[in-house]
Amino acid sequence: MTELPEPSGRAAIVTGASRGIGYGIAEALVARGDRVVITGRNEDALKEAVEKLGAERVVGVAGKAHDLDHQSEIVERAMTAFGRVDFLVNNAGTNPAFGPIADLDLDVARKVFETNVISALGLAQKTWHAWQKENGGAIVNIASIAGLAPSPFIGAYGISKAAMINLTEQLAHEFAPRVRVNAIAPAVVKTKFAQALYEGREEEAAAAYPLARLGVPSDIGGAAAFLTSEQSAWVTGQTLVVDGGLFLNAGVG
Repeated sequence: MTELPEPSGRAAIVTGASRGIGYGIAEALVARGDRVVITGRNEDALKEAVEKLGAERVVGVAGKAHDLDHQSEIVERAMTAFGRVDFLVNNAGTNPAFGPIADLDLDVARKVFETNVISALGLAQKTWHAWQKENGGAIVNIASIAGLAPSPFIGAYGISKAAMINLTEQLAHEFAPRVRVNAIAPAVVKTKFAQALYEGREEEAAAAYPLARLGVPSDIGGAAAFLTSEQSAWVTGQTLVVDGGLFLNAGVG
């Protein structure tokens, strides 16, 4: 970002934000003046993201999402650097398995749940106790349309995202009225993470979408910015589907 906006006075944590959807979300929050802690596994990629977003407003914390010490460090760094954590965006995720769920290695399934669901719960707990319990705020969990319907060949990922949607509702109920908790369920977004779903056949993949294109990270960034703004002050426990209209075709044979 070439020019930083006036500070909003708010601060956020966005996990899995060195690239892709997480980066798009961090970019949207920084663009409105928020200060942000971003995380990612690759330290070099994280440093590059911090430089692009603006080191005056962004702090990077490298580590694995499911690591408890890493989770503690994320929240501690946010409190040290910014003195507050108004918003938490749980975006970090993994999908190492592709194939029938009947043949899924259960250790792989455990890894998917540990990264995609348990880490989100852990960070929500830590953020709650560090700031949000007394001061309020908002949490956004990045789910997927794979959590809303059967998702052939990525079943473990889909099940974990269904759990993420239910986790959103559980947290929204328990954390109200101080903290609003919502989820975003994207369809295919053009990122390295989802590359296998469209690479070499993007035009064909996009043809299934009424809006005639795949998503881009800024589409999800805009949704996350809305769900962490005063414009969504009466919205909690909801899953916002951002799918280019794909589900409109659900009944078409």
